[in-house]
Amino acid sequence: MKHFTILSTAILAASVAAYAQTNTDTLTLTRHLDEVVVNAPIAQVTNNKSVLDRSELNQDNTGQNLPYLLSRVPALVATSDDGLGVGYTYFRIRGTDHTRINMTVNDVPLNDGESQTVFWVNMTDMASSMSRVNVQRGIGTSTNGSASFGASINMETNSSLFASPSDSLLASSVTLSFNGGMYNTFREMVNAHIVLPNHWQANARFSKVNSDGFLYRTESDLYSYYGDLGWYGAKTQVIARFFGGSEKTGMGWDGVDYNTAYGINGADRRYNPAGEYTITAMDGSDSIAYYPNQTDNYAQQHAQLSLIHRLSTRWTLSATAHYTHGAGYYEQYKRKKLSYWGLPYSHKAYGMYRKQLDNHFFGGVVSAKYISEPIDIQLGGAANYYMGDHFGTLHYLEDTIILPIDYEYYRNDAQKIDANIYGKLNWRVISRAHEDLSLYADMQYRYVRYSRNGMNDEDMQDLPLTVDFHFFNPKAGITYRNHGHLLSGSFAIANREPSRNNYKENVLYDPTSGEYTGLPKAERLYDYELGYTYSHTRFTLGANLYFMDYDNQLVLTGEYNDVGAYKTKNVKDSYRMGAEITGGVQITDWLRWDANVVVSRNKILNYHQYIDLYDDQDNWNWVGQDSVVGTTTIAFSPTLTAMSLFTFDVSGFTATIQTNVVSKQYLDNTEDDNAALRAYSTTNLNLQYRLPLPATRCPDIRLLCQINNIFNAKYANNGGAEASRFMDGSRCVWYYAQAGINVHAGFSITF
Repeated sequence: MKHFTILSTAILAASVAAYAQTNTDTLTLTRHLDEVVVNAPIAQVTNNKSVLDRSELNQDNTGQNLPYLLSRVPALVATSDDGLGVGYTYFRIRGTDHTRINMTVNDVPLNDGESQTVFWVNMTDMASSMSRVNVQRGIGTSTNGSASFGASINMETNSSLFASPSDSLLASSVTLSFNGGMYNTFREMVNAHIVLPNHWQANARFSKVNSDGFLYRTESDLYSYYGDLGWYGAKTQVIARFFGGSEKTGMGWDGVDYNTAYGINGADRRYNPAGEYTITAMDGSDSIAYYPNQTDNYAQQHAQLSLIHRLSTRWTLSATAHYTHGAGYYEQYKRKKLSYWGLPYSHKAYGMYRKQLDNHFFGGVVSAKYISEPIDIQLGGAANYYMGDHFGTLHYLEDTIILPIDYEYYRNDAQKIDANIYGKLNWRVISRAHEDLSLYADMQYRYVRYSRNGMNDEDMQDLPLTVDFHFFNPKAGITYRNHGHLLSGSFAIANREPSRNNYKENVLYDPTSGEYTGLPKAERLYDYELGYTYSHTRFTLGANLYFMDYDNQLVLTGEYNDVGAYKTKNVKDSYRMGAEITGGVQITDWLRWDANVVVSRNKILNYHQYIDLYDDQDNWNWVGQDSVVGTTTIAFSPTLTAMSLFTFDVSGFTATIQTNVVSKQYLDNTEDDNAALRAYSTTNLNLQYRLPLPATRCPDIRLLCQINNIFNAKYANNGGAEASRFMDGSRCVWYYAQAGINVHAGFSITF
C-alpha cells in the first residue's frame, strides 16, 4: 500500500504538469497519416485516440496476450484468468467490457458474431505480426467497423507497412526470438519478411507459447501463425492474408475467496478449485483430487483477400473478402443436478461433459474514397454472415443411470446477418501551414438479423428466436489546429444489439403461447467528446472530457454462468463521464517521461435490484428479500486509472519503468464493499540491449529482461459475486488472483 500511495501521488502530480506519450493520440497519428497513402481511411485527429506502433507493441512482448500489451492506453484495464496474462485475457476501456468494444483486423470484423467478444488466447503473439494498433475510446467512425460502441480497436498487420512500390527496396529479413521465464513460461517465434521480384512481397510468422500459469492447472499450450503474400503495383495492390491459432488451456474461471486471492493468513494464492473432487478411501478417509483434463480447446483460422486500386489521383477503391472458421470444446468434471444434463432426475452426481462449438463467419468490406481540396468523401459498406452450432455431450456419469454413448444433452444453432452502408465527409474549412480547421460528418445505417433454434444449455429451455434491428449511427465533429494547439470535439450516437448470452441468461419462452419474457433490449449510446492538446518540441500536454449517456445499457451484474461468462441486464438510464489527462516530457536526450490519468464517474440512475436473503452458507434456507434502490456505481468501473512510463535510452541500452494504478471496483451494481476489488498498483521493469555489431556484416542481436510486478503486489484484477446474500451480510464472492513478481528473459536475432 505504501508503494501504491507514493506512485499514485507521483503520477497524478506529474500528469497535471505534462502530457502524453509519443505513442498516443495526436502525435503518432499525425506521423502515420502520410505513411500509408493507398489504404488509409479519411482520418480525424482526435484527443481520444491512441496509436501504438510495432516497436511499442513488441517492447514488452514476452508471451502475454494483446490486452496486456495495450496497458499504456488511457482508461484500459486488462484482466487474466491464469494470473499471468498468457491464457484467457480480456480488457475494459472506460469500464466498457470486451463485448461492447468493436475490434477489427485490417478493417475486417474480429468480434464473434454471437458472444461479441474476441478470445485473444486463439491469437497468441498476434502483436508480432502487427504494424500498429489504433484504439478509439468512445464511439469510433464507420471505418472502425459496423458496431463501434463503447470503444473500437483496429489492428493493422505487417502487410500495411509495404504499401508503396518504392518500399520494395526494403531487404528481406528473418527474425528468431526466444523468451523464457517463471512458471515455465516460454515463447518461441520465427518471423520472416521476403522481398520477391516484380513487386511481390511476403510475410510469415509462427509462434509457440507455453506456460504453467500462475494459478495451479491453468497451463497454456498455444500456437499461432500469420502469413501474407502481396503484389504492390503503382496503382493496384492485391494482398492475401492467413492467420490463426490453436489453444489448450487449463480452466481458471472458478475464482477463489477473498483471503486466498490476497494471501491473507498465509493462504496459497495459486490455489485453483477447478476440477476439484473428493475421494473416499476404504477406511472412510477423504482426500482431494483434481480432474486432469479440465481444459478448454479451440482452433481458429482467418483468411482475407484485399484489393486496393487507385482509379485516379483522387479516387481509390478498396475491397476485402474474408472467412473465419472456429471449432473446439471445453471439458469439465463437476457435480451437478442430473436435470442440468436434461435427465429426469433432481439428485446430484459427478459427470464428465463437453460443451462444443463449430462456427463459420464470412463476408466482404468495400469502400470508395475521394480526396481533393478541401473536401474528402468516403463511401462504403459491409455484409457479413455468421453460422454457429453449439452442442453438449455427457461422456461419464457417476451414477447407476445407463447413458447412451456420447449422450448429447443439448444442441442449438444460430445465424446472424450483419450489413451496413455509410458515408463520411471531411471538409477542411481552413488549410494553412500552421492552421487547420476541419469539419467532419459520418452517417451509418446498419441492419442485423439474429436467429437461433434448439435447446439451451444449463436450463434446457427450448428457445426459438428471431430478432431484427435497424440502427442509424451518426457522428459529427470539429478539429482545429493552430501551431502547437489542437482542439477537437464530437458528438455521436451508436446502437448495439444484445449478445447470445444476453438472450440465453434473460429470456423465458412459453411454447404454448409463443410469447417471450425478459427479452433484452438493444443499447443506445450518446457520446460527447471535447479535447485539447498542446505540443511543444520537448513536451506535450492534453486533456479529453467525455460524457457517455446510455439508454438501456447492458451492465454486468457480477454473476457468472458455469463457464465464467458474466451475466448482464438492461438498465434504463446510466452514464459514464470523465477526464482523460495525458502528457509527456523529454527530460534529457536519454530520458523521457509519459503519463496519463483518467478520473471518471459511472452511474446507474434509479437502479432497483431485488436480493434474495438466506440464513447462512451451510443451510441456504430462504428467509425473504431485500432490495437496493437509488443511484449506484456501475460494476467494474474504477473512478481512477493512471499510468506512468519512464524511458531511458543510451547507446543501445533501453530501460522502461511502467506503473499502472487502478482504483477500487465494485463487483456488482449495489456498491457493496463486501463485493469489491481492492485498488492496486503494479510496476514493470523492461531492460533491452542491442549488441554494438557492424550492421553491414553482422545480424541484429537484442537481449531482453522483463520483470513484472517488481514490488510483488498481492492483487486481483477481476472477480464476481452472486446476487443473493446471507443474514450476517456476507456473500458468495470470488476473485482472480494475479501473479506476484515474475521474471522473463530472452533474445532476438534478425538476419
